[in-house]
Amino acid sequence: MIDVEKIKEDFPILKRKFYGKRLVYLDSAATAQKPIQVIRGVSKFYRYYNANVHRGSYKLAEESTELYESSRESVAKFINAEDSSEIIFTRNTTESINFVALTWALQNIKKNDHILVSELEHHSNLVPWIMLAKRNGALLDYIKVDKRVGSLDYESLEENLKKNPKIVAVSQCSNVLGNVVDVKSIVKKAHEHGAKVLVDGAQSVPHMPVDVRDINADFLAFSGHKMLAYTGIGVLYAKREILENTEPLFGGGEMIQSVGYQNFTLNDIPWRFEAGTPNIEGAVSMKFAIDYLSKIGMKNVEEHERMLADYTIEKMQNIKNVNIYGPLEKGKHSGIVSFSINKVHPHDISTIFDKQGITIRAGHHCAMPLVVNILSEPAVARMSFYIYNDERDIDAAINAINIVKQKFNVL
Repeated sequence: MIDVEKIKEDFPILKRKFYGKRLVYLDSAATAQKPIQVIRGVSKFYRYYNANVHRGSYKLAEESTELYESSRESVAKFINAEDSSEIIFTRNTTESINFVALTWALQNIKKNDHILVSELEHHSNLVPWIMLAKRNGALLDYIKVDKRVGSLDYESLEENLKKNPKIVAVSQCSNVLGNVVDVKSIVKKAHEHGAKVLVDGAQSVPHMPVDVRDINADFLAFSGHKMLAYTGIGVLYAKREILENTEPLFGGGEMIQSVGYQNFTLNDIPWRFEAGTPNIEGAVSMKFAIDYLSKIGMKNVEEHERMLADYTIEKMQNIKNVNIYGPLEKGKHSGIVSFSINKVHPHDISTIFDKQGITIRAGHHCAMPLVVNILSEPAVARMSFYIYNDERDIDAAINAINIVKQKFNVL
């Protein structure tokens, strides 16, 4: 159990009011709010430690570098990577996945090779593979999804694995349906067919314990801004043996050991993949965010969100003309609940929620093929929870649903 009232006190933005009502923030799947501990930590960095990293031999630069690299170590420990050299800082999950597509995948996937993704995927784990297939003539296949509950069709997985794909790219948790995918099982099956596996952890790493060594994923991508850290910082985990045989994407400062007019020597891993001045403050914010989440305990975070999802679904199932997407069984839903109301466009739902001080997302959630082609909806509304939400927030959302129904005469 976590003390939500105490946690709420750590988030200054939650003290704001909109239209005379308290802010109920239910859009953490898009970006999480920041606790004062993270804000103060980054402020302290700028006040006392700001200098470029890995360059100066003076004390201030050494302190800045130490903070930056300690953040990398915190990330490695958080996901149980074998070594911090397996952690590459990027801008976000999207860049991490594009990095894999434009380096390892481009170097190893050739014409008529197969790439396998699922129908659940966010555009960030779909568009880069479409682009790669168009670029080199590779073939893109899909693991089918059960429309009713959003679970992957494992018969479809098995059939596609017979094509011996070079890479399987799959989300650990859907940002639309809230279902958690058994990626450990997928990795095992994929490895038996010689495929590498990339796990999109954007909606899992911030919300549940994730152990990359237990999963045995070859790549894991996630973003800092969804887990209490700042925007503009992301992480790519990759096994060291893969990185040792991967060419960098960017060239410039920091990624080299020596440079001549005709040639250069690469820096060690992971720095050879981080050309130029990095997002130092973003990396530092990751350390403070991880410290905050670790004190709560990721298992506690996961259980709290599932409790909120169960509570939400139970309340919504008693309301006529409301459709819930994703698994309905207790304990099977992460902290994401997508829904629609008959005869009401989700954008109208979102607007009325906003007038009640409640933030939710409406649209295809950067998963257009899933929403439009699989769910057969133009858009859906989405509530997503985090450590600063409680049953009172859900009750406010349920009340807003009833207000929507009244306004549109959907009874």
